Amino acid sequence: MARLAMIAKANREPKYAVRKHHRCRICGRSRGFLRKFEMCRICFRKLSLVGQVPGVIKASW
Repeated sequence: MARLAMIAKANREPKYAVRKHHRCRICGRSRGFLRKFEMCRICFRKLSLVGQVPGVIKASW
């Protein structure tokens, strides 16, 4: 779980656009972030297995 202070800091508008820091919209995790879905790998896996992420299906071969 991410610290609330770090989540609040990431939500603020940075002084320069380069300083933008990506965080998961669900849990606030900064590492393992998937830009296309705007969430971390853990939340992505959890929601995609349930079927709540549109266009994502489990691979089977």
